[in-house]
Amino acid sequence: MDMEITTANKNKLEKWQKAFFKKIEAKGRSLNTIKNYRTDLACFNQYVTESAKQTSIEQYSILEILEYGKFLEAKYNSDNSRRRRVQALRIFFDHLVEEGIFNANPVRKIPTSPKFLDIPRPATFSHIKSLWHTILNDQRTAKNDLEKLKAKRNGIIFSAIYLGGLKVSELSKIKVSSFSFRDEIKAVITHEKRDPYTVTFPAIFGRLFYEYVELLEKVKKEQGHNFPHLLFNANAHKILSGGLSARGMELLFEEWRSQLMIQITPKSLRQSCIFTWLHNGVNETTMKEWLGVSPAYSLRPYKEHMDKHFYNDQFIELAMNEDKLI
Repeated sequence: MDMEITTANKNKLEKWQKAFFKKIEAKGRSLNTIKNYRTDLACFNQYVTESAKQTSIEQYSILEILEYGKFLEAKYNSDNSRRRRVQALRIFFDHLVEEGIFNANPVRKIPTSPKFLDIPRPATFSHIKSLWHTILNDQRTAKNDLEKLKAKRNGIIFSAIYLGGLKVSELSKIKVSSFSFRDEIKAVITHEKRDPYTVTFPAIFGRLFYEYVELLEKVKKEQGHNFPHLLFNANAHKILSGGLSARGMELLFEEWRSQLMIQITPKSLRQSCIFTWLHNGVNETTMKEWLGVSPAYSLRPYKEHMDKHFYNDQFIELAMNEDKLI
């Protein structure tokens, strides 16, 4: 009997989680985010299987969730590992409540482990420069306007993260009209669940932006497109749609890592941006506004490792000027 219930619970979880992953993928969550959810929820699946409880999964209450907490205590030494898995389970059960499978979320009745600040692991400066030179080379060797436009788009993705600290989730929906060029180059970032905030870019971003948008408008007109997004999705022959999903950008970085044998992700590139701001003397309040985080967010891990990570943005313009001479 116990085995029958356990098998039934396992099958239900597989079905529900399949729908959950499909739902968050449709929302544009990155490959890494979906992968993390799979890993974290697999831990809960393991608990359900190994505990072999006689309780149907629909009847799980705070008692079963507290027992899962003990399972995590025994399995992981890291508070952050336990906290992340509880948080993933909380979001998954929120989904089950929305689908009408549960009346209430039992995970919301227990506290998560305290969050400890992870050590930043930014991309190395040499890898960052290698990627930038590759992007410029792709622009220079492009055989037609669409190839050149895609390479320039990749340059915008790179510079928006490295110079502006933007996340791929923010870039995926950003519009050309989100940027203003009065006294400074600024972008207004909007979110569904938080107030808008602004990010300021260095002057070199303006040159990248104008060269890209000029070609973007030309190709859009030729192909009969009229979308407001800064980025776009395309195949080898034409633009498919306005906007580029977070997953699409993650795939770009995967290609670059494989092609160039470098270790770089959107997250590690963004962390490099934070170190650049610190070395440039940007104050904490401004940095937190640009990052879109709360005033309580701690930059201590970055400050503690400033002497190990040095970056600048001069190489971007230098490489562009050298490219003009070729």
